[in-house]
Amino acid sequence: MRLEIAGRPHLTYCTNIHPGETWIEIRRNLEQYVLRVRDKVAHHCAFGIGLRLSGQAAHELSQPNTLSDFRTFLKDQNLYVFTINGFPHGTFHGARIKEQVYLPDWLDAERLHYTNQLARILTTLLTDHPDIDGSISTVPGAFKSRVRSPSDVSVIAGRLLQHAANLHKLKEETGRRIVCALEPEPCCLLETISETIAFFKNHLFSPSAVATLSKLTCLTTSQAEEALHRHLGVCLDACHAAVEFEDPDEALSGLRAAGIDIAKIQLSAGLRLPHVDRDALAALRPFAESTYLHQVVERRGKQLIRYEDLPPALDNAGHEPATGSDEKEWRIHFHVPLFLDRLGPFENTQPFLSRLLRLQVEQTPTAHLEIETYTWDVLPEEYRGMPVVDAITREMQWVIESLTQ
Repeated sequence: MRLEIAGRPHLTYCTNIHPGETWIEIRRNLEQYVLRVRDKVAHHCAFGIGLRLSGQAAHELSQPNTLSDFRTFLKDQNLYVFTINGFPHGTFHGARIKEQVYLPDWLDAERLHYTNQLARILTTLLTDHPDIDGSISTVPGAFKSRVRSPSDVSVIAGRLLQHAANLHKLKEETGRRIVCALEPEPCCLLETISETIAFFKNHLFSPSAVATLSKLTCLTTSQAEEALHRHLGVCLDACHAAVEFEDPDEALSGLRAAGIDIAKIQLSAGLRLPHVDRDALAALRPFAESTYLHQVVERRGKQLIRYEDLPPALDNAGHEPATGSDEKEWRIHFHVPLFLDRLGPFENTQPFLSRLLRLQVEQTPTAHLEIETYTWDVLPEEYRGMPVVDAITREMQWVIESLTQ
């Protein structure tokens, strides 16, 4: 099956699956991988890119000649960039990343500078597409253990308001709308949908936030309130939400009722252990790799217990007394291929994603869909037996079929 529809929703995959931190490396990846994926899934259609830029690559691409050359490349290849993954600022492959992936977070001024730079780049890339809004996904404030006081939360909110002021300025200058999309994730400041709604209500959409943006932009109160809703939203990652045992219908309705824009849905799936027993835990150990953080959420009845990474969850389970295998369920933040409903003895959270895609068809909660299975090179060998271009193509075909059934 080929991608026959252009426009809403824009469907792509995130290029963070391809190792590369410099702009030269990223540009090479676009030529080596993205063009081949495009040829397999698109049929005479403009093909959107979910661009991941490190801090270094963003600085390099910001140079006028480099950015102009990239725009020419996009035009020549019938490509366009509608979303940027601004979550990982530093190295994202081939080294221990774990909780460092959130740094610099919104407690650090560098995060504001970096995200402002991404917004300027995306605004320029959208110059030739005046009917397309842009989105930039970002860390959900900070890793939860980094936030030690209400004043830290205020610092995070303050920097997001400064970024909103910058996005408003860019819209005034260029007419392009960019949304900064906070991405809730287990064990972060914004972890659940309810926490996310509360943060927006109390810190980003509150009367004091409106007054702050009004002062930063010289907008009236009503104009500032509109600007906040226009430029600050969420990136709903299907893996993260499923790991948190969220309900897709309730997640979308809750965000909608709170007036929070879903700027992007990241199409991803995690691991699910409906029964946690010795055999399942033993089979899970190969997934406890050393590069990425794999948070675990355990459900016992109505109680949720969270672990910051898979190794400590496994260690804790190994020291617990044996109980009935049906008393608890684990969900693990380990992005697995969307098209595999099972991985050996494990299920994945594909049912959550399938329901989310059905809601996308019925309600169109977002215009931006981005597949994000970045862990391909750290999956146990038996689950990554195909070339990465073929794997990405299969994921895109699975999504297209889900959207067109």
